[in-house]
Amino acid sequence: MTDLQTAPRVPYATPPLRDPRERLVRAAADLWRVVAHNERVIGHVRVVGDPLGLRYRAERLHRATGAFIDFGAFWTADEAVAALRHSR
Repeated sequence: MTDLQTAPRVPYATPPLRDPRERLVRAAADLWRVVAHNERVIGHVRVVGDPLGLRYRAERLHRATGAFIDFGAFWTADEAVAALRHSR
């Protein structure tokens, strides 16, 4: 009998943000909470693979259903955070 093991999931590095109004707090290996200066969570950014490189998906949790609402995929974390900031 062989013992098959899967490789551990390696977390992505937290992407830097140029705008100091928000910060990213890790929620999973590929997911960060977007926290505003007043400590309010305005959404989430998830890194996803794409044939052309990494994309950053802007999401917001819908509390009633427990599902994420997708706001789109962007080439930078800054663009994903801006989409959440302007969709309030």
